[in-house]
Amino acid sequence: MSIILLVADNERTIDSVTASLSEPGTSVIVERDPEAAVSVVKEERVDAVIVDMRVASMGAIAVTHSVRDATGGDVPITILLDRADDTFLARRSGADNWVVKPVKTSELRAAVSLDGSSS
Repeated sequence: MSIILLVADNERTIDSVTASLSEPGTSVIVERDPEAAVSVVKEERVDAVIVDMRVASMGAIAVTHSVRDATGGDVPITILLDRADDTFLARRSGADNWVVKPVKTSELRAAVSLDGSSS
């Protein structure tokens, strides 16, 4: 089973991502609080983390750094961007992948390697 942690607080984003990743053998854990999300990766095995760029209180860059510190860099991280112009932020944060919203199912699945490929 693939376990994906989604760090987002916008209902539209949560609904879109969970619908895109919904399939047998995949579980999506939704965490609206970035600090709690970091606790999740410390306590549970997750196969991938998806972070919304505009998640409250910490922001995606801080969440990415915290997840990297907590996991030793072993968990791939995808950032959901609001604008294609923000790819430099995702790159600078150390994220493995990024997808520009609105999320396209094929792009998101490729970013988290659910379709057997990687972006």
